[in-house]
Amino acid sequence: MVKDCISVWDNCLRTIRKNVNNQSFKTWFEPIKAVALENDSLTIQVPNKFFYEWLEEHFVSLLKMTIRQELGEKGRLEYQILMANQQNNNSRPHQGSNETTGPGSVDTGNIKNPFVIPGIKKMKIDPQLNPTYLFENFIEGDCNRLARSAGIAIAKRPGETAFNPLVIFGDVGLGKTHLAQAIGNEVQKKIPGKTILYVPSDKFTNQIIQSIKNNAVNDFVNFYHMVDVLIVDDIQFLENKKKTQEIFFHIFNQLHQNGKQIILTSDRPPKDLDGMEDRLISRFKWGLSADLQAPDLETRMAILEAKMSEEGVDIPQDVTEFICYNIKNNIRELEGVLISLVAQSSLNRREIDVELAKEVIKNFVSQMSKEITVDFIQNLVADHFDVPVGKLAGKTRKRSIVIARQLSMYLAKNLTNKSLKAIGENFGGRDHSTVIYSCKAVQDLLDTDMIFKDTVADLEKKIRLSLNEK
Repeated sequence: MVKDCISVWDNCLRTIRKNVNNQSFKTWFEPIKAVALENDSLTIQVPNKFFYEWLEEHFVSLLKMTIRQELGEKGRLEYQILMANQQNNNSRPHQGSNETTGPGSVDTGNIKNPFVIPGIKKMKIDPQLNPTYLFENFIEGDCNRLARSAGIAIAKRPGETAFNPLVIFGDVGLGKTHLAQAIGNEVQKKIPGKTILYVPSDKFTNQIIQSIKNNAVNDFVNFYHMVDVLIVDDIQFLENKKKTQEIFFHIFNQLHQNGKQIILTSDRPPKDLDGMEDRLISRFKWGLSADLQAPDLETRMAILEAKMSEEGVDIPQDVTEFICYNIKNNIRELEGVLISLVAQSSLNRREIDVELAKEVIKNFVSQMSKEITVDFIQNLVADHFDVPVGKLAGKTRKRSIVIARQLSMYLAKNLTNKSLKAIGENFGGRDHSTVIYSCKAVQDLLDTDMIFKDTVADLEKKIRLSLNEK
């Protein structure tokens, strides 16, 4: 039996080698071991789940063709996934349909799993979660605190809080998918007996289409009834799909009535989902709708620094500040700039500096903010307060000059791409702590003096208008 399965797989490898490049063959096919051959089904062992998913995504057609060449039209390929925490000398591979129900799996009996790709048989319900999406690397800020806090509460007691369903909404690239999957990963870690499933709405719709074609709608619905935590991404794509909405409505009702947790993401709040049935909108409002807003500068800096730490990258402070000043509304773009910056530096052997960052950012934003200089701000503020501009860099403690100096630093911090250190150097070589103190002093005045607040607003308006005229 072992000899037969090995010879069949060896024949498959000869065909595969002819259809992929040498590097792909070494990376994705040489590590595979043939372990069993039963009737028309060949079982192979792969190192981990990521390996399996990569094969499914990139080589399914090739694998189906080679298996059917060797075993006929009824030929099938099955997987055993070697668990990462098992040792080779006593490990038991991730078995197929004979494995007993365990963490993250469901005994489906005869119910068809809509996640199975024809020709490739998968044995247990995979939560379809990205293991890198965790609460630990989801940076909290004012922009997402409510949604993140609700997610943590749900992860502790899925289906038992008032946040059911949880609808996370916001623009593209703000972390909706990350947060939704972080909940699933946390539940999987803390309550391994729960069955979790993440599904994008387009995949959900395609599964419904296939179930209708195969007269298997009941199987499809029953499959989803087994899930304890259902995460549906981009629910807005169900708009104007009446049959899909009808089936989802019944799944939603059954899960909710049985105390199962439902998590949805959307690009807008439930009330703005056009083309969605009123009865669904009503149910979406049963729980909590939490929005993710564009992160402020401090949160963007924290996100970028966390990504740098994760990637093992060290970038000068003035470069990270420059990136965060120019990438304001999309966290994915923020991370993309970092990756591109490191790649450009490595490939072209260039030092990572602001100039290189400018070149990279042009590929991500249609128009970078026109640069405001500290000198321009100093001249504008000095003119407004009728003080010599040179005094702003001096040591005089005259009140009118101190206020003008502090306000200039405040505006330079908020409106330029300069680091705190660079700003201080423009004011007689003062250090960054002086700039921080000055900004706090100005903020205190803004909070208590309405006349001063109007003055600052007028100056900011003049600065922006002057840019538009250039």
